[in-house]
Amino acid sequence: MSKPAPTPVPARPRPRDLLKLTRFPIHPFDQIHGVDTSGLVPAAHLLTGHPNDRHVTAYYGVAPSILRALFVHWRETLPPHPLSRYTFLDIGAGKGRGLLVASEFRFRKVVGIELNPALATIARQNIAQWTAAHQADATARPLAPIEVVEQDALDFDLPRTPTLLFLFHPFEAPVLEQLLYRIEAQFAARPGTLDILYVNAECAIVLDSNPAFTQLFLDHVPMSPEDHAADVEAIAAQRDYGSTGDEECAIYRFTGRTCAQNDKQ
Repeated sequence: MSKPAPTPVPARPRPRDLLKLTRFPIHPFDQIHGVDTSGLVPAAHLLTGHPNDRHVTAYYGVAPSILRALFVHWRETLPPHPLSRYTFLDIGAGKGRGLLVASEFRFRKVVGIELNPALATIARQNIAQWTAAHQADATARPLAPIEVVEQDALDFDLPRTPTLLFLFHPFEAPVLEQLLYRIEAQFAARPGTLDILYVNAECAIVLDSNPAFTQLFLDHVPMSPEDHAADVEAIAAQRDYGSTGDEECAIYRFTGRTCAQNDKQ
C-alpha cells in the first residue's frame, strides 16, 4: 500500500516579504528639489520575470546624509586616483536618489543600473528635474553627468575607468557573489581601481570571504536629524522594522588575488 505524499511545509516568510508598499511620507530631499525618490517598494512589486527576482530586496532611497558621510570616509582611505577620474556606479539605482547626491561631487560620470523599467523611468524623470533646476541656478556648482541604464547588473560591462561602486543592499548573497566574480574578471589586470561602498551591509560576509577584496572601513554611520526623522516616519508602517538612526556601512577595495590564493581555487 502506497503512503500518501507528505504535505509540503510552507516556507517561512522573511521579514522583507512582509514589507508594505508605501508612497508617503515625502522625504525632505524630494520636497526641496521637486523629485520623487520617496516611498518603499517591496520586492513583490519589483518583479520583472528575471530569474534573480527572488533575490531582490526592496527599493528605499538611501539617506542623503549617509551617502555624503560615506564619501568622506571613502576619501579617508586614500583612493589611488583623483575623484575626477572615477565613475560612480549605483547598482540597483531605483528612483535615483543616490545618483542625484553623487552628482554633486566631481566624479567623471555617475551611472545607475536598474533592472525594473518603472523605477528606471522615474529615475530618468528625477534626473531631468534635478539637472534643469541646477542649470537654472547661477550659484549652483556644476553636476557630474548622470546616466541610467535599464539592464541586469550581471550583464553590464563595467567601466574601464577607476570605479566607485555603490550598493544599498539591492539583492541577496547569490547575486552579490556573481557580481563579485564579474568584477574580478573585468578588473583582474587593474587591481586597486575599483572600490565598493556598501550601505546596510547585510551580506558583508560575502565580501569578507572573497580574498580579492580588502575591507577598508566598517562602522555604523549616523543619519542627520532630518533624515532620521523622515526614516522614523517612513518605517513606522512596516512590521518587524524600525529606524535606528544609522546604517551599517562598509568600504572595500578590489586588490586582486595572490598566486597562492588563485591556486586554492
